[in-house]
Amino acid sequence: MTETLAAGRASARRNRLLGSIYARNANSVMARGVLATRSTNWLVVVSGFFEPIFYLLSMGLGLGALVGTVTTTNGDEVSYAAFIAPALLAVAAMNGAIYDSTWNVFFKMQFSKLYEGMLSTSLGPLDVALGEISLALLRGALYGVGFMVVMQFLGLNLSWWALLALPAVVLIAFAFASFGMAVTSYMTTFQQMDWINFVLLPMFLFSATFYPITVYPEPIQLVVMALPLWHGVELIRGLTTGTVDAGTAWHVLYYLVMIVIGMVFTTKRLTTLFLD
Repeated sequence: MTETLAAGRASARRNRLLGSIYARNANSVMARGVLATRSTNWLVVVSGFFEPIFYLLSMGLGLGALVGTVTTTNGDEVSYAAFIAPALLAVAAMNGAIYDSTWNVFFKMQFSKLYEGMLSTSLGPLDVALGEISLALLRGALYGVGFMVVMQFLGLNLSWWALLALPAVVLIAFAFASFGMAVTSYMTTFQQMDWINFVLLPMFLFSATFYPITVYPEPIQLVVMALPLWHGVELIRGLTTGTVDAGTAWHVLYYLVMIVIGMVFTTKRLTTLFLD
């Protein structure tokens, strides 16, 4: 009986438009994650929201009183708080997305064996990838929206372009979530997972988050400009300060490519692990 059901599911996968990878039911994966978060680790999710706010209050308002104004890469002078706030908004989107798409995915994959159970049903690997990434995207977007409200309350949104910072936050979260899950699918031990924090910390500190990129020598600037967080910082900073130019489109394109690469690698990896 079990073999008959498995054969039926396999046949159903082959007959779908995208073959065995997509059943158009990613919503069920996301709904399951929302219910699990609400019942178990909602406090962890809420606590993560306050971290960038604490940085903003302590450094933007506290240290900002000593720093005064900062000149952006486009030559505009803004208060220090208005300079670092959009950077911290990008960090909030990144952190919310990356935590869900790395540690949570690692546990589900390596310990609870949740994906094996999901893929024994009619769900395909693309359903699982989209569902988990959407869940991480939701967390990143919530962090971003909440931080955006704080910025508005403090008067740190300096342009009407700041309204586009909200979809930009979603784009950043989507990119980090898809790429984070792709990387995590290759991790097998906690020691390997520590490399994620090893990469995130310097990216947070050196992606022109707290000072302009021009303080670095030119070779170092090129390295920083290759980092994904720098593109998010520049994208959000340009929108909140009203500095929108051709570079804005380049930052968006960078994240679109990042999303595609992450989705492709995640889907292929899940297929290799659980279906081949």
